[in-house]
Amino acid sequence: MAEIQSSSTGLSGEYFVAAELLRRGYTVGITMGNAKAIDILAEKNDKQFIIQVKAIFKQKNVGWPIVKQKVKSGCFYVFVNLNGDKMTEPEYFICNSNETELLIKEYRTRAIMNRYSLNNDDFKSRWDKIK
Repeated sequence: MAEIQSSSTGLSGEYFVAAELLRRGYTVGITMGNAKAIDILAEKNDKQFIIQVKAIFKQKNVGWPIVKQKVKSGCFYVFVNLNGDKMTEPEYFICNSNETELLIKEYRTRAIMNRYSLNNDDFKSRWDKIK
């Protein structure tokens, strides 16, 4: 498997998430551009959902860079591990904005959503949270 360029990791994650939502009957729109406020707009049963996607490429990454102050209220967050080191499907971890804010670990020089804090039944492949 050819390695994805780091500049394409985020967009790859967005496309994978959009595909999963489409499979589940959502109407999906991906917003394009850098520094955008919303990654995906989804709709199902006349309800609209704002979705932020955070993607990492390598299995060995500790987590996703994210700052508590930038968490948007009422938004869903899908953290994607593209499993670039392996020939396996991406892993998806779904959180609402409150869960996201509570689980972010802030350090003096950085802030991350730790992969291991999401790797459980409360978050892994929990597409049912987006309803």
